[in-house]
Amino acid sequence: MKIISEKITIEEIRKMAAEMFGNLVKAVVDIEKEIMAIDGELHADEEVLLLENGSDQDNLWGINIYPDLPVNERIEFDSMINLRPRQGNRTRSVDNPDVREKILIIINKLIKDENTA
Repeated sequence: MKIISEKITIEEIRKMAAEMFGNLVKAVVDIEKEIMAIDGELHADEEVLLLENGSDQDNLWGINIYPDLPVNERIEFDSMINLRPRQGNRTRSVDNPDVREKILIIINKLIKDENTA
């Protein structure tokens, strides 16, 4: 489990997926700091890592990354840590479209895909 603040290749993510779940890697994105914790068994573990490194819980969102899917299908917004009624998020997904878009922008900055420039 590590914090990603600089680009990581999709190939590195594929290797992480193969070693843990096979076809996916769990990640928690800090939408304020524009970083993510990746390669934990649970989103909650990655969330703790980010909190210990100064992140604010309100800015942390859990996702799954499927490295073998096309870029526009790669991210799944599904995590227990996303259940936040006090923030208006009442599902395991990320209900706010602006937050979803910000997560996608951050992920696209942090993941270097061999099929993109």
